[in-house]
Amino acid sequence: MTVVDQVVARPLSLAMKEGSQAEHTAAENSGFMSELLGGRVNEQGYADYLLRLRAVYEALETTGRELAGNAAVAAVLDPALERLAAIETDLDHWVGNGPRTVDSPAAMAYRERILASASDPALFLAHHYTRYLGDLSGGQAIGRILERTFGLDGVGVSFYAFPEIPKPKPYKDDYRAALDTIGDQIGEAGKARVVDEVKVTFGLNQRLFEELSANLASYRR
Repeated sequence: MTVVDQVVARPLSLAMKEGSQAEHTAAENSGFMSELLGGRVNEQGYADYLLRLRAVYEALETTGRELAGNAAVAAVLDPALERLAAIETDLDHWVGNGPRTVDSPAAMAYRERILASASDPALFLAHHYTRYLGDLSGGQAIGRILERTFGLDGVGVSFYAFPEIPKPKPYKDDYRAALDTIGDQIGEAGKARVVDEVKVTFGLNQRLFEELSANLASYRR
């Protein structure tokens, strides 16, 4: 049994996590993310990051609505997860009346990949999982760091607040259980395709962080 076979023989949620570990680690160890987690990114740096996320989540939530009639996608779709409205609220704080778009080849590539998944619901699951479970996990630490760094008192960090999900752990457990049920339905070949797309997704995140890292000299506090 190959390494790939060993990965996809596991429940889908575990296969997605373990099969993309190297790509996940590479993305989160980017220069920009390291500086952000260290509280060393200024207001402009965070605003530029948030503007890129706006493009990503607009595509993610648009595509989710298009696929809502698909049983597998419907099993994980939840309005409580959606982040676009929260991003808009946060941008009111970070950029005021400034532009809500940004010149970002990395964000546009990410956006186009998500939109393309409208023709393949299994691949959309990879994007949904990577973004939203990340928001409920490591994203929570980013929110706390921003609060401390800028003394925000809840303003400008709505992106990290999930008022309808007071207990992330049981929610994430239920989400993973739904993925595992989907994995049983799509078989080993389908699971392998989803795992491959999770790897792609982390690669797209890494490109986004690399783009931001190129501006670290102007972003440092």
